[in-house]
Amino acid sequence: MRFDHDIALALRLADAARAAIRPHFRSGLASERKGDASPVTIADRAAEEAMRRILIAEVPRDGIAGEEFGYSDGASGRQWVLDPIDGTTAFLAGRPLFGTLIALLVEGWPVLGIIDQPILGERWLGAAGQPTTFNGQPVRTRACRALADAATATTGPHYFDDHDGEHFMALAARTDHKRMVMGGDCYNYAMLASGHLDIVCEANLKLHDWAALVPVVEGAGGSVSDWAGEPLGPGATGHVLALGDPARLEDAVAALACGH
Repeated sequence: MRFDHDIALALRLADAARAAIRPHFRSGLASERKGDASPVTIADRAAEEAMRRILIAEVPRDGIAGEEFGYSDGASGRQWVLDPIDGTTAFLAGRPLFGTLIALLVEGWPVLGIIDQPILGERWLGAAGQPTTFNGQPVRTRACRALADAATATTGPHYFDDHDGEHFMALAARTDHKRMVMGGDCYNYAMLASGHLDIVCEANLKLHDWAALVPVVEGAGGSVSDWAGEPLGPGATGHVLALGDPARLEDAVAALACGH
């Protein structure tokens, strides 16, 4: 399956989002609270609107699933998934660890993904059957000899409920927890794809949070699954386990099971 046209379109979407976001970074921008209490800014909305305008004009039969402006199924079996600023909290704090996420789903499965950091000018692109690139150059995850050697990242402990937190800490206890990273949102998955982290583990992610991550990580040689080791696709629960070295999947899943 060739994605040349879709990749070119996705790159243009990322460029449009960058142009909408950059003027607002560290500008003292105000934020609002959405229904789930998460923050949103005019930068989030402007970036998604810019991407939607391009998609509606060029691929009107494709569906769109955006964090800020909702979902449409389309009529083609294809859906573009947009998260204009994944990590709005980091954006508001002036930390360039957020990213724009763009994914293409075919029949509900992610086949193309972009993680774009508009301030640092960093972009990871993954597409099924192709190696992941960072600013146009191939990148690879790194080998991890044992779970005890793994550097793990998660966005924050407050994103886990008590039950999920217990399971996450069971995994963390089996890894090199002195090197654990807190914070980072989608940027953690980019660092994993580039060989700087070994595990990213999170819960309660929505489609727009994880869809773009799958092709990026898998195209770099890693794996992305739920906490039981199953691929992420239609009906995924939002429990995400990304590994740089898929050989550690069985160990990580067993650790997350926490004796249950």
